[in-house]
Amino acid sequence: MNSFALYRLPFGQTVTLVRQSEGSPRQLDGCRDLNGQSGFVVAPFAVSESCPLLLISADAVSQFALDDDFGVTPSPFVVDFKSPTAEPTTDNPANRESYAHDFRMFHDELCAGRFRKLVLSRCSELSLPLGGGIDEDAVGWFRQACLRYPRLFIALVYTPQSGLWLTATPEILLEGDDRQWRTIALAGTMPLPEQPASDAEVAAAARWSAKDIEEQRLVASYIADCLHRFSADVCEYGPRTVRAAHLLHLRSDFTFTLSPRAGVGDLLQALHPTPAVCGLPKEDAFRFILTHEHSPRRYYSGFMGPLNLTSTTDNPLPTTHLYVTLRCMQLSETCCRLYAGGGLLKESSELSEWQETEAKLDTMRLLVPHD
Repeated sequence: MNSFALYRLPFGQTVTLVRQSEGSPRQLDGCRDLNGQSGFVVAPFAVSESCPLLLISADAVSQFALDDDFGVTPSPFVVDFKSPTAEPTTDNPANRESYAHDFRMFHDELCAGRFRKLVLSRCSELSLPLGGGIDEDAVGWFRQACLRYPRLFIALVYTPQSGLWLTATPEILLEGDDRQWRTIALAGTMPLPEQPASDAEVAAAARWSAKDIEEQRLVASYIADCLHRFSADVCEYGPRTVRAAHLLHLRSDFTFTLSPRAGVGDLLQALHPTPAVCGLPKEDAFRFILTHEHSPRRYYSGFMGPLNLTSTTDNPLPTTHLYVTLRCMQLSETCCRLYAGGGLLKESSELSEWQETEAKLDTMRLLVPHD
């Protein structure tokens, strides 16, 4: 059974297909094992036996226009939902009651001063109509996402170990080549105004809460401190207001070069998971989330993308485009699980945080017809 990754970079005019024709993707112990590697990375929030860090070998790399039929023979878009590791977990998705329970638990820790920030996630399950081939439908939903969300990284990925995932995400974890690298700090969320406006007009009109500004500052400060351990020339720009689908976020951009003895895998080990999807202090927040969150995250809030791949004819250098796996869903034959989360501070309210996750879930929900 082939493993594949079909992806479109933000504002890209072409779609890239990476295929591994034989065997299963390599399972790595951690991000440091990505030093010197090449392929398409599929990383979970937390590496485990059931959710390994995977590297799809680029046995074949093809490019298509978005309106092409991706007519590769034999078709790579065949998935095996009978594989036990590809099935969604059987845990009940987090509903309103369980989310409220988790929020109280997380918020109590914040108010007690044990954490400066915690990220609480949830999932929502949709039943899919019977009939048709889900693998073919998923390619159609991928195409819809590319058209609907030109600013986002869109990817449809299948491996026997992970199952089939579709994501549309605004958050760069790490991208660049050997000459120049960049990452971002993304935090704070509000709905995009209903009235059409230019990016400049939207940014000028945005009124961010003190909670959103503080959350973004915490994430940006952590990333800056992390990068200074691997580079002597870190430049930071922002924060600024940016669009992501039907939402707005606060974003700071960082550019840097890696020190000669620093590896990409070493940097990823330090960055992932960022406080944008975890919390602060990071290691304590990471353990707390794994112990107390109602629904396992699996590959949500991990990262994915091409690592050291030469994927375009106009750029002969191997490039990396790794994105945090936000606004995503895992597909099975009969249902899909949508994932979203939000950063909590002690100023957070349960109702506003629930509404924020609902708005984020809509990014995927709008693509899929469901019962």
